[in-house]
Amino acid sequence: MLKSVEGVYRDGKVELTEIPAEIIEARVAITLLPPGEVRLQDRGIDPDQAASLRARLRSFEEDWEAPGMEAYDAI
Repeated sequence: MLKSVEGVYRDGKVELTEIPAEIIEARVAITLLPPGEVRLQDRGIDPDQAASLRARLRSFEEDWEAPGMEAYDAI
């Protein structure tokens, strides 16, 4: 039986958004999808929490967008 589970590939590892029930070990096939929007609900962040985070981080926007800061994107 096939079972699909979403996840995120990061730094050579796959982080699943859910743990498949009743599967202890299985072969896998991974299809890498094109980058898209971050789904905050997959990370346990509801809309109110997201709005609060945006408001608190807004003060850093000017620094993040300053020339030369793209050097930190790969970190």
